[in-house]
Amino acid sequence: MENNHAEEKLAALGLELPPAPAPLGVYKPFLIDGKYLYLSGHGPVQSDKSLIIGRIGDALDMEQGKLAARQVGLTMLSTIKTHVGSLAKVKRVIKVLGMVNCTPDFERHPYIINGCSELFAAIWGEENGVGVRSAVGFGSLPDNIPVEIEALFELY
Repeated sequence: MENNHAEEKLAALGLELPPAPAPLGVYKPFLIDGKYLYLSGHGPVQSDKSLIIGRIGDALDMEQGKLAARQVGLTMLSTIKTHVGSLAKVKRVIKVLGMVNCTPDFERHPYIINGCSELFAAIWGEENGVGVRSAVGFGSLPDNIPVEIEALFELY
């Protein structure tokens, strides 16, 4: 059985998947172990392959940060579609770890990561698109991206 409506839901949202990023270091962007799909940390890749950059609470506000997290989610979906073949092969989201590049006084990390979590819920539904999650602040992230997210999924 597959989640055949995942691709339709993405199309209905009218959102564009960016190109799946290639590794910029010594790691794999994804790994499948049995029925589990692990995604390495992803950043907010845009359609032109550029990154959204800036620290939340400084160069970016909360809404821009939340949109950056949604863009990370889209980048992750692109990796899944490119390397696994279809979003319909994902049974459910198990875990999301969201890292937020923010000023020391910023305290709304979960709000930012909701940009990704809400996207996954829209694609796979509330039951299968929402897993356990951590959202934490960092003093910096690679290339000054505002958000990096890694996740674990269960496949059909």
